[in-house]
Amino acid sequence: MRIMAVDHGDVRTGIAVCDRNETLASPVKTIRETDEQKLIDQIAELAQEYRAEMFVVGLPVNMDGTKGASAQACEEFAKALAENTGLEAALWDERRTTVTAHNILNDVNVRGKKRKAVVDTVAATVILEGFLDHRKKNK
Repeated sequence: MRIMAVDHGDVRTGIAVCDRNETLASPVKTIRETDEQKLIDQIAELAQEYRAEMFVVGLPVNMDGTKGASAQACEEFAKALAENTGLEAALWDERRTTVTAHNILNDVNVRGKKRKAVVDTVAATVILEGFLDHRKKNK
């Protein structure tokens, strides 16, 4: 199944997708959009282009496991994305994915404006990899 990951942000949203065999998560792009409906429309277009059959949306849970305003906003976004596309939108705990994304970018020496442009897409890829690993372990 092709799954598209979404690292939803207030300004930038990272997108990643996996292959049909759910073995390889690949970065797609970062969307700069603050209007939620326009963002959903752009993600829907990408989902059609990449033939995604499901979404996984990062859920920014606090380190103590509680959900704050950002988590609630992501839950509402995932629901709106599912309603607008007709595809399932699962939520995935994204704790530490941005830290992991920054570490990956440090390893490949990406700095400054380039880092800002890709960190959300790398985070979406990390979210998708975690979700795929979970699916493999629980089949």
